[in-house]
Amino acid sequence: MKNIVLIGMPASGKSTLGVVLAKALGMDFVDTDLLIQRAHGKRLQDIIQKKGLKAFSAIEEETLSGLELENSVISTGGSAVYSEKAMMHLKKNGCILYLHVPFNEIQRRLRNITTRGIVMSPGTTLKQLYDERLPLYQHYADMVIHCTGKNLEQCVDDIVRRLTRA
Repeated sequence: MKNIVLIGMPASGKSTLGVVLAKALGMDFVDTDLLIQRAHGKRLQDIIQKKGLKAFSAIEEETLSGLELENSVISTGGSAVYSEKAMMHLKKNGCILYLHVPFNEIQRRLRNITTRGIVMSPGTTLKQLYDERLPLYQHYADMVIHCTGKNLEQCVDDIVRRLTRA
């Protein structure tokens, strides 16, 4: 089976939903943020602070572009969409699902913005980041999953139903 690649803003539920979705479909689960942390022996935020945003983005692109997986649900970092190379690689053997969560909900969920390891330039607001990334998520998505007003199980059921029709 093709991979299922989850994209979306930080706190949109990619990792949490990804684990449950993988179980529901009998697939493996891979969180690319965890792969980066394991490979570098540091939290994402520490990598960003020590190496800078540009270097972190290069690390993320290299990690995503180097994935050779099958039958996996892949949770990407929210900034994955900044790399066309990485997204095209993931799209080759995967269906890209954008977990759409409205800004006000992202803002409510995202409590640890300064320690979470989010790729955002100093002085950028969360709203600016959301507005900047939204068109990229929509551009790369094969399916947009609207997560508003749904619990985790409802989102997973929606995805499974849509994938079996596709």
